[in-house]
Amino acid sequence: MTNDEVVRGQLIALLRGGNAHLNFERAVSQFPFDYINRKAPYISYSPWELLEHMRICQWDILEFIRNPQYESPPWPKGYWPAKGEFADEKKWQKTLSDFSKDLLSVEKLVNEPSTNLYQPICHAPEYIIFREILLIADHNAYHLGELVVLRKALSIWSYS
Repeated sequence: MTNDEVVRGQLIALLRGGNAHLNFERAVSQFPFDYINRKAPYISYSPWELLEHMRICQWDILEFIRNPQYESPPWPKGYWPAKGEFADEKKWQKTLSDFSKDLLSVEKLVNEPSTNLYQPICHAPEYIIFREILLIADHNAYHLGELVVLRKALSIWSYS
């Protein structure tokens, strides 16, 4: 196995979780629909708002990598759902589905041998794809941990 294959495999493992942090599927499994818009004491966002933030950020970084014409939304407003916005079951499922679909797109990008992980991005030469992939994994891991804490605060987390 080449060094490049090892690095790509490690990036995929990091993106999928399961080593130092749980994976996305476990974090959202058996999530009671009645709680998707609830806020725990002292926490300013609901589980859906947090997951939608994760989805937006992951999509933003992916588009930044893929599309030289892409313009990121304004920070921080463009990275969270609008204040007062709530999810119904359809919107909740769309957030979960789109997050998973985009994560697969990130994995595909990593697994594509023609993707040069270390070359500067043409439209942003101060960045490389390797850094952006680490950023996605880091951001996702951080917020998945938050989601578990939020679930615990709402008494809807089971270790089983």
